[in-house]
Amino acid sequence: MTGNQQTARIDVSSIARIDHDEAMRITAVENRKFGDVMTALSPDQWSTQTECTLWDVRAMAAHLVGSAASQASPREFLRQKRGGKPICTELGSPFWWDGMNELQVREREASTTAQLIDEWSTASAAALKSRTKMPRLIAGLKLLNLPEPVGRQPLSYLFDIGFTRDVWAHRIDIAHATATEPDHDADHDGRILADIVAEWASTHGEPFRLILDGPAGGSFVQGTGGDEIHLSVVDFVRTLAERTTADGVLRHTLPL
Repeated sequence: MTGNQQTARIDVSSIARIDHDEAMRITAVENRKFGDVMTALSPDQWSTQTECTLWDVRAMAAHLVGSAASQASPREFLRQKRGGKPICTELGSPFWWDGMNELQVREREASTTAQLIDEWSTASAAALKSRTKMPRLIAGLKLLNLPEPVGRQPLSYLFDIGFTRDVWAHRIDIAHATATEPDHDADHDGRILADIVAEWASTHGEPFRLILDGPAGGSFVQGTGGDEIHLSVVDFVRTLAERTTADGVLRHTLPL
């Protein structure tokens, strides 16, 4: 029996969701962890293909660097959004963020590894400062129309924890692509995971028992009966983020 199987089951309805103040503390840690990943990558690993079919590891890092720059400045966010519009048409995507993400990558194609690492350090710190100070009235505006099952959400959905989840999920993508273990711990990564499980469970409402292996994992339950699932944290996140597919309750995805 693994350590996760020995831990008490957590009823997902009891999981307190991450609020703004906690999200900013989590973001500071996640920024550091992603910076450590970038610094540790070998030259060969930078060019490794990821499960995001358009991106290798370098492109994925460039996206996150560019995303941080957009979070630090409303003007830069709008510039990237406008600049990504024709790329959406090129990609055949109905989602404005797909063009914006690709713009972030293309604008950094000539950046060296050292330049990407330096820009991450600067941009992520500026993004955290900007997100921390975002007025709550603005954060509460329901301006986001995201794919189902998320739907319409306030800006805080992205600017509190959503952008940090993106970094976290891509850190898992990079670990999977490079066949390395992600730097996961119960306090930080486990908290992000529990929040994701709570939201995911609320979107579909089906009963399940979920055992996730790894330092960030745990045992989660919703209702009685339903599917019993046992897999790694990495594979759970890959499934929710549609890097792979599954049946049963795991057919329900969540944008990460």
